[in-house]
Amino acid sequence: MSRFHLAMSLFLGVATAVLVWLWSATAAADSAGVSTYHADRGRSGNFIVPSLTYDRARSVHPDSGFNAEFAGHVYAQPLYWRGNLIVVTEDNTVEAIDGGTGREVWRRTLGTPVPRNALPCGDIDPLGVTGTPVITANGTLYVDAAVITRNGPRHEVFALSLANGAVLPGWPADVATALAAKGANFIPRDLNERGALTILGNRVYVAYSGHFGDCGDYRGWVVGVALNNPKDVIGWATAARGGGIWGPGGVVTDGRSLFVTTGNTFGAAEWSDGEAVIRLSPELTFSRRSNDYFTPADWHSLDQRDLDLGGSNPVLFDAGGRALLLALGKDGNAYLLDHNNLGGIGGAVAQFAASSSPIRTGAALFPVQGGVFVAIQGSSAQCTNRGDLTVLKILTEPKPVISTAWCGQGNGRGSPIVTTTDGHSNPIVWMVGAEGDGRLRGFNGDNGALLFTSGPMAGTRRFQTLIATPARIYVAADGRVYAYAF
Repeated sequence: MSRFHLAMSLFLGVATAVLVWLWSATAAADSAGVSTYHADRGRSGNFIVPSLTYDRARSVHPDSGFNAEFAGHVYAQPLYWRGNLIVVTEDNTVEAIDGGTGREVWRRTLGTPVPRNALPCGDIDPLGVTGTPVITANGTLYVDAAVITRNGPRHEVFALSLANGAVLPGWPADVATALAAKGANFIPRDLNERGALTILGNRVYVAYSGHFGDCGDYRGWVVGVALNNPKDVIGWATAARGGGIWGPGGVVTDGRSLFVTTGNTFGAAEWSDGEAVIRLSPELTFSRRSNDYFTPADWHSLDQRDLDLGGSNPVLFDAGGRALLLALGKDGNAYLLDHNNLGGIGGAVAQFAASSSPIRTGAALFPVQGGVFVAIQGSSAQCTNRGDLTVLKILTEPKPVISTAWCGQGNGRGSPIVTTTDGHSNPIVWMVGAEGDGRLRGFNGDNGALLFTSGPMAGTRRFQTLIATPARIYVAADGRVYAYAF
């Protein structure tokens, strides 16, 4: 090897090490707070907790000094900000809770929630805050609440100061009223907001679906509200009726564009934005070019069988030098897409029958040699134990391919997360047996070995996502938060 090539090799090696160190340091710093669903805007579900090794996971235990109780059902993931947990409920309350003791710091009510009898269908009573809020760097919380008013049900987007829970001047934004002024027909009675909010640039983005039962004239909506002017509201909706954005991760972003997955549409003879991953601009325009959407080739059959793509949010990641996106369907299929060219109709770069049961929750991933492992709530026919937690292996060389790595028994309907000590080491897959046995379990991410099982927890709702912080794991449930120390 020449001196030049030797010097270049040394330089590249040092540069790579520095970049890895910088990435790890930044990620570890970010892990001290949880400001959005599944830890980041790409919805990786990878929570970096430097002290939570495999050995430490075996010693996880309920924190006897923590006691947090409140009123209301909880579907949203809790957030964590400067030592406080932020919990939202279907009673339309926002609670700031001391992360060490469980003591209430402040509480804010965002209006009267909508009773079930005021809606055409649904399975949540009352209906208040369902989707996970988002927190900005300056400590502002943005949240969508379903509120009953003299004019019937409304969707209002609030901005709260996390210092004391005060609603910021000019807020909330009444979505229907703001869009009606632009000639758009947003019908709040027929819409629910299940997905997490996200922020890109100067707007907070909110995605909407229908209610359980697919009643009324709903569509998949994405609404953007200007952070500095709540009267400045823009929107995009699916061309056909239906097409709801149901996934708990809601709106996903790579920092340039927005991505959503839509559900089944009704009566569409030609593809009309349903059963799809769609890339939107920050102005909420959709080009309709094939590189900006993907839908399975059998989208019409999926429509007719209610096996929509929109039950789970897309996940963005890089592997093997490629920018990729993973979509998961109620038909049990995993669709791997090129992030920069989504492929149009039938244009997935890889497809795999990942689960024999519908996939409806958020996924979580961590890098492995040559690709990533992705944890989903689903039952794989590839595993003899046929558990309801499946971990997929995605490799990119010589060409992208998806397979099953391992399966575990989660015994419920929670959304899995992963903890790692630095982004990739000591991966532990955690899942709550929500609406099942109510237990929290932790699995060795490499091979699926069970590391931890908690006692049963009451009141954990479907799709519930736990969070991990530097000192504790938290699980939100109806009326209380469970804390586990390590």
